[in-house]
Amino acid sequence: QVQLVESGGGLVQAGGSLRLSCVASGTIFRINAMGWYRQAPGKQRELVANIRSDGSTNYTDSVKGRFTISRDNAKKVVYLQMNSLKPEDTAVYYCNAKIIRLGSLWDADYWGQGTQVTVSS
Repeated sequence: QVQLVESGGGLVQAGGSLRLSCVASGTIFRINAMGWYRQAPGKQRELVANIRSDGSTNYTDSVKGRFTISRDNAKKVVYLQMNSLKPEDTAVYYCNAKIIRLGSLWDADYWGQGTQVTVSS
């Protein structure tokens, strides 16, 4: 089995910073793309940022210039550095990874349990 475990959420004032981490564990052959999604109350889950195995990244427009995604392939960890946080960044943040398990040919989507980020004004 595969698990994704997030950490680093919390309460911060507007303009502050937080760093989210997500570590993958289990019967993993290879991790392709890793990313962060978020879901605010009453809204659909949206992609925040993702990073491919070659290091190329993609960000949603609202976080460009403020958030940075990175990964450590050896440790199977993906990070999201969030700076200049705004109240509208308040949401539950979910880690996502496309993982090929040992003995499998194709990758599948795996999700973490979510971590709350609250930005006060």
